[in-house]
Amino acid sequence: MFITGTDTGVGKTMVTAAIAAALRADGCQAGVWKPVQSGARLGSGETDAERLLQLTGINERPDAVAPYTFEAPLAPMLAARYAGVTLTVQGLIAAGTPLIERYDALLIEGAGGVAVPLNDDALMADLIAALRIPALIVARSGLGTINHTLLTAAFLCHYGIPIVGVILNDGDDTGIAHDPSVATNAELIEQYSGLPVLGRFPFLPADADTDLLIHTARNSIQLAPIKQALKFCDNERQGGDNE
Repeated sequence: MFITGTDTGVGKTMVTAAIAAALRADGCQAGVWKPVQSGARLGSGETDAERLLQLTGINERPDAVAPYTFEAPLAPMLAARYAGVTLTVQGLIAAGTPLIERYDALLIEGAGGVAVPLNDDALMADLIAALRIPALIVARSGLGTINHTLLTAAFLCHYGIPIVGVILNDGDDTGIAHDPSVATNAELIEQYSGLPVLGRFPFLPADADTDLLIHTARNSIQLAPIKQALKFCDNERQGGDNE
């Protein structure tokens, strides 16, 4: 499953880690993959891939989870170009194939949103389409999220990519408690997109441990549709859900 966002900084990494940790706690050998990331040096502890491994407790090399890492804080295409690298959809998929083959289920975290350029001819949506997997949208909980979510969903539909649903994420938005739109955003997203909102993920500190992520995922996210989309192991399908 490809976890995309309505923008950069919407909390994809924390949500991805929480889902992966919950699946693993329920008996599924789930892995994580960050096909391309930018903005920090691998080994700094600040990259999304390193955070995914730390938060989930998965024993994997960061460079295997994120085969393409660039330090420049730019969109993947520009960060790669700055480093003298040309990204291709085929190259990204080839780099992630060992992970695809090693795990029962793989949660793939994108970079930014679905229209982020990978090269002169391909966007992130082209990678999702080539992988032939469904997408899960992570969106902000607050004001403005309806527009961003509907546009993201429409773009994915244009590419023929199935959408499992939407997860709203509070993130570290300190004004969320005073935002009246939060009370109706989920309902309106469902009304206008036809997609289910599978939960609202609360703010968690950056140093949250794996147990807290598992607990939060089970109590804030409907995991059953996600497990179904991942073809979760039959003998574990009824375990650990928040219906």
